[in-house]
Amino acid sequence: MAGKTGNQKIIEQFLADGMDHMFGNPGTVEQGFLDAVEEYPDMKYILTLQESIAVMTADGYARATQKPTLVQLHSSPGIGNAVGALYQAKRGHAPLVVIGSDAGTQYMNMDSQMANDLVGMMEPVTKFSTVVLSSKSLLRTIRRAIKIAATPPMGPVYVCLPMDVLDEINEEEVMPTLIPSTRVLPVPEVISEIADNLLAAEKPMIFVGDGVAYSDAIPELTQVAELLGAEVYGVEFGDVVMDNSHPLYQGTTGHMFGTYSKPITSKGDVNLVVGTYMVPEVFPNLDDIYAPGAKVIHIDLNAYEIGKNHRVDIGVVSDPKSSLEALLKELNARISAEQKEKAARRVAEIGNAKSEKHANELAADEQQKGKSPLQMSQFASVLAEKLPADAIIFDEALTSSPAVTRYIPPTTAGNYFVTRGGSLGVGFPGAIGAKLFRPDKTVIGFSGDGGSMYTIQALWSAVRHNAGAKFVVCNNGSYKLLQLNIDVYWTEREIAKHDHPLSFDLSYPAIRFDILAQSMGVDAVRVEKEEDIAPAIERMLADDKPFLIDLVLQGDHKADWVKTNCSQ
Repeated sequence: MAGKTGNQKIIEQFLADGMDHMFGNPGTVEQGFLDAVEEYPDMKYILTLQESIAVMTADGYARATQKPTLVQLHSSPGIGNAVGALYQAKRGHAPLVVIGSDAGTQYMNMDSQMANDLVGMMEPVTKFSTVVLSSKSLLRTIRRAIKIAATPPMGPVYVCLPMDVLDEINEEEVMPTLIPSTRVLPVPEVISEIADNLLAAEKPMIFVGDGVAYSDAIPELTQVAELLGAEVYGVEFGDVVMDNSHPLYQGTTGHMFGTYSKPITSKGDVNLVVGTYMVPEVFPNLDDIYAPGAKVIHIDLNAYEIGKNHRVDIGVVSDPKSSLEALLKELNARISAEQKEKAARRVAEIGNAKSEKHANELAADEQQKGKSPLQMSQFASVLAEKLPADAIIFDEALTSSPAVTRYIPPTTAGNYFVTRGGSLGVGFPGAIGAKLFRPDKTVIGFSGDGGSMYTIQALWSAVRHNAGAKFVVCNNGSYKLLQLNIDVYWTEREIAKHDHPLSFDLSYPAIRFDILAQSMGVDAVRVEKEEDIAPAIERMLADDKPFLIDLVLQGDHKADWVKTNCSQ
């Protein structure tokens, strides 16, 4: 047969766009395409054992590269398995290019095995979902999807590729996809108006998200914050949005309850929002989240998010870095000596309060040393002493995160990723994805015992593809976050505190994560005592092979009670 088939041409298209890693799980209707992959040694197929792991590993790779990343999924059951992970990728703006096959256009009206509305299944969890119905539009559709995935606001896309379309001879030209530049600036009058409002503030506040990290705007953000003397909070982010050790960085708004966020969002008289939206809680505040009369300024490339739920006085669809550069120049030109002095006092006051709080937290941690059961602070303090300065961390152990970041503060974009979007399981596959991109770095994935069980099969892929990521299971025998959240629920409804639901308890039967890891070829140890922490970390960091620490932490669980009441 003369010429190249669509199976071959789409691989050439992906390679032309620099996409040389494909994260996937195979199926029968993809067999011709996957057979063709063998002809292209530059395309590395990263085999995962379940579709959600393919998506989450690709998510980690995409976060590390900030470039379109290829995912291959099976037909209806395959994309069904991946929907939850794709929801997380969409909320986190991961530029995933998801392809999946179908038995063929000739069978679409047969309602046969695995037939479904694949485009419809994927529409709610992607920016763009389509099917290719002709070989004459195969590559142009692929390029369109790649462009959409990589154009801010970035996000996953899905292209259904019927087998017969791929099997046909394809005469389209392969050419690199054009990703349009979005380095757009507000008009000077708007920058001047923003500067006037910020300089008039007595209590300026800044709220930032991944748009700052992705546009490489952290230096400009930091200088603007210092010039104004403004507190900075992260909102709905997965990367580092400011050096967490900076005196002005104050942590995050809430991700669960608006009652947590409102005391933060209502502090300021002028609020600058950059590269994010306000606000991402599961149970948001339905009233105005800002102080009465406070000004709100929002800069982002995502027009949809500006003023979506809360009032905005000045909204600008523009690049965070370019806009902050222009704003910084304008602020420097307009700021008075008196305003500089006031800002300097605010910086000192904010920094002193943060230092005092940090000292109190360290003092409390000191009281735990030598005691058991273990707390994360005992592990994190030792890890901080032994971890290379340029290590990359992928952290989804939400209830353990405060202790981890206390000793290993995220400082640089691309070196500390956190879970986003609400689904569990991204910590370990995300770390594998980051390690595949940065094999020269030490990469550690943190997950809870509940979260890690969603994707524990990812350990097998780490061994198969020689991705020497390290893994830490924060094993507290429970869905700890659910326990903390129901405590809030009881308080809000004036319900007396009582035993947590047994469905939040994971203590029986006990999960031996070290043995699970070993069964998939990953060396592992179980740590239950403080004296075992240092040797375990040293062993973990001794080479560049996958390694898991099953870290048994203090938890609220009752194994005997579960055994008695849950056994049928």
